[in-house]
Amino acid sequence: MEVYSHEPYDYDCPFCRVVSGVEVPNQGTKQRDIIYKNDYVTAFIASKWWENNKGHVLVIPNKHFENIYELPVDYAAEIHRAAQLVALAMKDTYGCDGISTRQHNEPAGNQDVWHYHLHVYPRYENDKLYLTKGYLTSPEQRPLYADKLRQWIDKNI
Repeated sequence: MEVYSHEPYDYDCPFCRVVSGVEVPNQGTKQRDIIYKNDYVTAFIASKWWENNKGHVLVIPNKHFENIYELPVDYAAEIHRAAQLVALAMKDTYGCDGISTRQHNEPAGNQDVWHYHLHVYPRYENDKLYLTKGYLTSPEQRPLYADKLRQWIDKNI
């Protein structure tokens, strides 16, 4: 099988840091942003938000796979099981009108972190998600969303 890799040789993977519990002061994902974790996957509130879709979640494999081309099927199944759980939690706690998932591979596919990840977005009528730009949040903005989702998941699994 051909390898489709764009990961730099000395890449310091931010998502591998999340899984291993390593935090960078004043930036990036914190352990309190994690809403769900099992042997295969970790789900957490993303640090980049869109104005009308706050509190979106990333679901990642706990092992480092750069993209969909190398993602084993058992991990893919766990990622989508977790995404479904997150979607149900968002519907119940955020009161959103729908859910979108998206996933990017390679630079031409808009991948910007070289670790497979699936976005789960809360969607609202006329939210213009695909017409707006994202922005980085501070660690203090995320716990409100993380706590809601984590509590729902803890009650429902």
